[in-house]
Amino acid sequence: MRLSIQVYKKIVLLFCVCFIGITSEAQNAQKAKDLLNDVSAKVKSYDNIVINFSYSLQNLKQNVNQDSKGNVTLKGNQYVLNFMGVTKIFDGKKNYTIVPEDEEITVSKHDDNDSDALTPAKMLTFFNSGFKYSWDILQNVKGRQIQYVKLVPLSVKDNRKEILLGIDAQTKNIYNLIEMGKNGSKTTITVNSFKTNQPISKNHFTFTQSKYPNYYINNLD
Repeated sequence: MRLSIQVYKKIVLLFCVCFIGITSEAQNAQKAKDLLNDVSAKVKSYDNIVINFSYSLQNLKQNVNQDSKGNVTLKGNQYVLNFMGVTKIFDGKKNYTIVPEDEEITVSKHDDNDSDALTPAKMLTFFNSGFKYSWDILQNVKGRQIQYVKLVPLSVKDNRKEILLGIDAQTKNIYNLIEMGKNGSKTTITVNSFKTNQPISKNHFTFTQSKYPNYYINNLD
């Protein structure tokens, strides 16, 4: 049976639409990846970074609504993180977790081969692999153009459903991160201030035990 011209045109049109859709999706994915590459390059270009941030965790199913603030100083893979009353220091070799409420300090060795060990430095570059990328909405936030990129984990074992990464279109710095969990949780980290190449002490990432004379040292090293 021969196809009528009208049916033939519809089939051709259908294939054209599908091809355009696939091409557009691929272009959007590449555009998203290119923007993330720009973010990574920008992060690596700084000598150090000082960030003040706000944190929000919501889970309506479990009736969880938690808000907090923190700050972190980064230089290479070294960092000092202050969050929820706890200070974490990584000097490049060892982790020091200082809990004033318990007057306790936990010392542990860092494992470079542990891909699951998430550090503040990795938080700025975690998106380099393991995700499917797509171009999302552009949002005006107090005069700043924030371009969102959607990341969907490739691993089915990942507890995250999707992540929206908001990037300042002008500076190429991260503005916020919105993480949706498979359990219904929503975690939002918003950068309130992002300063770079600050004058910091050479001992800034050094743990000084004499500052904590009465603390119990839990050495896991």
